[in-house]
Amino acid sequence: MTSFKWLKSEELAQRADLLEGMLRNCRVCPHACGVDRSAGETGICRSGYSPIVASHGPHFGEEPPISGIQGAGNIFFGNCNLRCVYCQNHQISQDPLAERHHEVACRQLAGIIMDLAHSGCHNINLVSPTQFVPQIVRALSMARAAGLSIPIVYNSNAFESVEVLRLLDGVVHVYLPDLKYADDEIARGCSKADNYVSRARAAVREMYRQMGSSLIYDDDGILLRGLITRLLVLPNDLAGIARSLQFIHDELSPDVAISLMAQYYPTHRVVTTDHYPLLSRKINAAEWERAVGALDRFGMETGWLQDWKEAPDSYRPDFSDRLNPFKIAG
Repeated sequence: MTSFKWLKSEELAQRADLLEGMLRNCRVCPHACGVDRSAGETGICRSGYSPIVASHGPHFGEEPPISGIQGAGNIFFGNCNLRCVYCQNHQISQDPLAERHHEVACRQLAGIIMDLAHSGCHNINLVSPTQFVPQIVRALSMARAAGLSIPIVYNSNAFESVEVLRLLDGVVHVYLPDLKYADDEIARGCSKADNYVSRARAAVREMYRQMGSSLIYDDDGILLRGLITRLLVLPNDLAGIARSLQFIHDELSPDVAISLMAQYYPTHRVVTTDHYPLLSRKINAAEWERAVGALDRFGMETGWLQDWKEAPDSYRPDFSDRLNPFKIAG
């Protein structure tokens, strides 16, 4: 097995101390609300101090080297720092009153992490972790003291604080950002985020600084370290796939792994209101082919590609080798 590094429990605890200091005048994400979350105040993410675990368990719907045979150890965190009107997880991301019942202590979160590791999961996949990074790192310090040794996957919407990401250098082994938009006006209208493009691109630059474009696997093909950038194709080119690919190609590297996703379907506010007509349908063949064509045009050949015809009508996709025409790096 190719080795990868884990910080000592003591160093993780020191990082947690620094991160928890950001909660007192909260700047954990780019909203920088300034509330005192250490005292239970809530900002745009509507989260106080206690981390919220909506669900957890082995998951088989991520990219092949993350899910593997035994599954990714997914932890789905409640609430979110975005308000995507088409969120496929809106029941847990945008219902803070219900999610309050899923609050846990950091020690409980550490126990969940260890349970997933002991169950044989290939990694700990932190899904929508942004608003709880300080608490997560505190829990990881406890889990590390108990022997945690599998990779940590940071699975986020890319609306991240670079200051926070720098403190995650060495804590996270795999970054899995979803680079959602290439236009700030669209981001504001669809996800209620100001300056999404510059903030998300700065975050992905920092992830790339830490990881580079190389993907490191173990002997069984499980990803141990690296950066995979997800791009979800939206109808009417609202995601600006070609512009995001150009940014990655020109400012990072054409060798950065891309996961091009076809799984969009109308849900949440898109179907409960009539305010979002451009999002009211699944993507069509022409839109998918244009996105794939942009990959070809930029010569980006590392990553994974969902089958548009196989894209599901609910929740997360199933990735499998037969859906992966890109070469696998490493």
